[in-house]
Amino acid sequence: RAQSAQAINSKDMPARDDCLKRVSSEPLLSVQEKGVLLKRKLSLLEQDVVVSEDGRNKLKKQGEMPSEVCMFSLDYGDIPEELIDVSDFECSLCMRLFFEPVTTPCGHSFCKNCLERCLDHAPYCPLCKESLKEYLADRRYCVTQLLEELIVKYLPDELSERKKIYDEETAELSHLTKNVPIFVCTMAYPTVPCPLHVFEPRYRLMIRRSIQTGTKQFGMCVSDTQNSFADYGCMLQIRNVHFLPDGRSVVDTVGGKRFRVLKRGMKDGYCTADIEYLEDVKVENEDEIKSLRELHDLVYSQACSWFQNLRDRFRSQILQHFGSMPEREENLQATPNGPAWCWWLLAVLPVDPRYQLSVLSMKSLEERLTKIQHILTYFSRDQSK
Repeated sequence: RAQSAQAINSKDMPARDDCLKRVSSEPLLSVQEKGVLLKRKLSLLEQDVVVSEDGRNKLKKQGEMPSEVCMFSLDYGDIPEELIDVSDFECSLCMRLFFEPVTTPCGHSFCKNCLERCLDHAPYCPLCKESLKEYLADRRYCVTQLLEELIVKYLPDELSERKKIYDEETAELSHLTKNVPIFVCTMAYPTVPCPLHVFEPRYRLMIRRSIQTGTKQFGMCVSDTQNSFADYGCMLQIRNVHFLPDGRSVVDTVGGKRFRVLKRGMKDGYCTADIEYLEDVKVENEDEIKSLRELHDLVYSQACSWFQNLRDRFRSQILQHFGSMPEREENLQATPNGPAWCWWLLAVLPVDPRYQLSVLSMKSLEERLTKIQHILTYFSRDQSK
């Protein structure tokens, strides 16, 4: 191999510049143009480059003595204020000061929230369109420490204003009665698990916001042809989220409070609503309480009988999806939603959603038990045939 290398005549070699491949995609710029891109406030027409004995570059303004020259290295102290331009620290997506800046493998920086919203739609860099599939799958959006330190040190006032805006937006998203995010999909019930497969960009954003604000809650309603979603629904509490490599997620939720929709709205593609929560009206009279207990025990026994008479295949599917039927409760009015087993049963019964919705909206436990009794009586007849 040594002889082969020596056999190559140097005059046969092309010019060095021709041998090297250009790996940068940036255009060829003059020194002045590069300076303008690097720092808009200082043109190279107003500065001289001085090379010190150790080979480091120094910049000085015209008319200044060499002793007043400042270094562009953080190792040599602070950066002159006139070289700091807030526009150099703006996110190219929201056009605001970086907040929790993250840098992609392709070298572009964005606000963490801005990048996540882009990745909701497509796993590519918003600027250069390079694939970020592996970056998305890893989901380690680490804050770029250098950018954050520079902003904290040199732009404290701008950062304070930016954080104020962020806190205001977070507070607005944290309301649990005003502009509550609504997932329009299926029926949900208090205390009943409701696993969700989230793949639409708007709902990816909605789930992420629910987690980031700390509420970990959103409303669930069935669709409605006239008003986009029903007048009644149930809040869901996020218990766990499993993110898939392509950005989709499986969200484990459980039903919470029931609500009635007062006003409908829209935010960033998903529905919102002003709501009021529903609570059962408590019975105070002793005779009414006794009558309610008798009706409750009768319907509970009827529900247990119906469930035990189901085919093994159906029963195992219900147990796998919803878990076992809750136990009978001693205090029927201990919670605003009444006994948990009623909601579990309503979730597993093969009933039209409109009928289920009417039961969900009831604020009387007696009326709800009566409705469930009618449903069980109807299905028990089919089992006896």
